[in-house]
This record gives sequence, structure tokens and C-alpha cells, in this order.
Amino acid sequence: MKTTPRSPQQVQALQEIRRMILRGEFAVGQRVSELAVVEKLDISRTPVRLALTILEHEGFLRTLPRGGFTVRQFTIQDVHDAIEIRGALEGLAARRVAEKRLSKEELEPLRKVTKTMDEIIRMDDRALLVEEYKEMNGEFHDLLLKLADSAMLNRSLGHVSSLPFSGPNAFAFTGGDSREHIELLRFGQYQHANLLEAIEKGQGQRAEALAREHAQLALKIFSRALSRMDLLERIPGASLLDLEVASREEK
Repeated sequence: MKTTPRSPQQVQALQEIRRMILRGEFAVGQRVSELAVVEKLDISRTPVRLALTILEHEGFLRTLPRGGFTVRQFTIQDVHDAIEIRGALEGLAARRVAEKRLSKEELEPLRKVTKTMDEIIRMDDRALLVEEYKEMNGEFHDLLLKLADSAMLNRSLGHVSSLPFSGPNAFAFTGGDSREHIELLRFGQYQHANLLEAIEKGQGQRAEALAREHAQLALKIFSRALSRMDLLERIPGASLLDLEVASREEK
């Protein structure tokens, strides 16, 4: 079966079921049947069936031997692994872009986004800063992947980033508008600027190392969130985390 939504109903089913899982409406270990989802969403069975298959492929669900699915639980190590893999893939994308020695015109969109983020990060209104920076941060990472122009990289990054804790924006905005969190975002923007510079100069190895290091910033923010319940609750899919394992590992 092709695991790509092809109709508006299929896209809707996928988005709705994923949101329900991230909000904890389906608990970890709970059986998720096609019929139950159909009744809950009032959507026909075909798009629901495809959506469940996609979510199993993404890692949100596990297939049960006798039919149906169950919601998967994630360990802290899963989160670390997912972010490390994303960093490796984005590093490869950054190296490819740098080594292509693109023209100024071709790099202008990435340069423009970086300049806009430089302006946003200096804003006095912290709440507005976080909201606007979040949107541009996603655009920066999307442009980097687009410039790499690799269907295989696009598919691989799309797969790992679909997990609730591994995308570029997964943790970067869980800290609200506190001074400490703004400083972390500013450091992230410093990394963006250095990455752009390496790409402009055609420094492939440096660009790859910078992209890998940039992904590690998410782990710092995640570790901070784990120590504060008020921050942890802001993470989409926090209910899927096995925090008991995390507590045992810390002892």
C-alpha cells in the first residue's frame, strides 16, 4: 500500500489522528482500531485505514498481531537518537548545499530568512519574538533541505522529523519567553548565521559540522524541559514519553 495521503479526507484523517495521539486522547498502550477512529472522526474507513498505516510507518503506532494498532511509547534514548539522526541528515544536506557553490541569487532566499531572523531575535517583545522566530526557524530548515535538492534526503528527513520529538521546532519553543530561553534561541540564531557563512564560502565540512552541532541545541532544551514539569507539558506528545525510565536512569 502506498503510504502517502492522496485526498483531502486522507490528509484530514492523518492530521486528526496524529493530533489526538499527541494530545494524549489515545493513551500509550491503548488499542486503536479502525472502526473506533471512524466513529470518533466521522470519516469513512478508507482514509482512516491509510492514516493508521502511515502513523505506524512514522513510528507513532505498533501493529497488533490480531489486528488494530497500539500507541507507541518513546524513551529518552529514542528522543536522543532521533535528534542525532536529524542532525546527521541536516549535516549532509548542508554539506551538499555548500559544495554545490550556488550563486548569490540561488542563496538569496536563505540569506533573506537569516536576516529576518536576525531582526526578530533582537525584538524587545519576547512573546512576539518567540512566535515569529518559530515560523522563520521552520522556513530556514525547509530551505536548507530544498537547496540540497535530494529526493532521498527529503524522504529520510521527512520520516525522522515526523516523530513528535525530532523536528527543528520540537523543543525550541517549549521554554516560553523567559530570559534563559531567549538566550538559547539567540545562540541558535548565531549558529544559523555561521551555517549560512559556511555555505556561502563553499565550506562543506564546516557546514556539515555546524548543522550537526545545531541539532544538539534541541537536546539542551529538552534536558531543561525534563527537569521542569511546566515546560515538559508544553512539548507536543509529552504523554508518550516514558518518564519512569528517565527517572531510573538519573538515579
